[in-house]
Amino acid sequence: MGVTVFRGLHSELRPQAARLYWEAFGGKLGRVLGPDDRALRFFQRVIRGDLCFAAVDDGGNLIGIAGYKTPAGSFAGGSWDDLTEVYGRLGGRWRGSLLWMLGSEVDNDRFLIDGICVAKAHRGKGVGSLLMGALYREAAELGYASVRLDVIRDNFRARALYERQGFRAVRTEELGVLRFLFGFASSTVMVRPLAGPGQEQSTRGHFCDPL
Repeated sequence: MGVTVFRGLHSELRPQAARLYWEAFGGKLGRVLGPDDRALRFFQRVIRGDLCFAAVDDGGNLIGIAGYKTPAGSFAGGSWDDLTEVYGRLGGRWRGSLLWMLGSEVDNDRFLIDGICVAKAHRGKGVGSLLMGALYREAAELGYASVRLDVIRDNFRARALYERQGFRAVRTEELGVLRFLFGFASSTVMVRPLAGPGQEQSTRGHFCDPL
C-alpha cells in the first residue's frame, strides 16, 4: 500500500477528516460535543486545512491526519460562533466554556501538536510515523527547538509509543471535576527535542492516535 503525506487538507476530504477525528477523540469529547451527527457537523465546519498534514492511500482515501496549534488558531478548535451555529445559543455557550477550560493553552516555546488520528485499519503500519515526521519538519522550519503533546495518563500504549519516538513526560495536569464530563482524570505533557543541525530526524516505529 502506498501512502502520500501532504500539507493541508483538500476540501473533498473534510467529511472524512471530521469522521476520523471523531472516531479517535469521541470517547473523550462525546459527552460534550455529541451526539455523533452534531459532532461531525461541527468538526467538518471548524477543522483548518492550513494547520494539518494529511495521509492518503493509493485510492485517495484519507487514512491519517495530524493537526497542530499556533497563536493564530488550532486545527480543530473552532469559535463561539461555530458552536452556536451547530448547538444553538445556550448549547454553544456551555460547551464552549467547558472546552475552553479543558484546553485553551498555546505553548509559544514549543510546537504544540493538536491531535493525531490514524484509521483503525491502518494502525501499526507506519502511517503515524510519517505524519510525525512531517510535524517535526514543520516545527523545525518554524524555528522551534522541541515539540509537545498531551496524552491521557492512563493510556499506557500511546505513551509507550511516544516514548519510542523520543518524547519524555514533563508534568501531569489534573482535570478535577471536569473528569466526570471528559472521561479521564489527568493528562501528561510530553516533550520531544528536535534534532540539531546535521542530525537525522528519526521517525522509526509505529504510531497511533494519542488519546
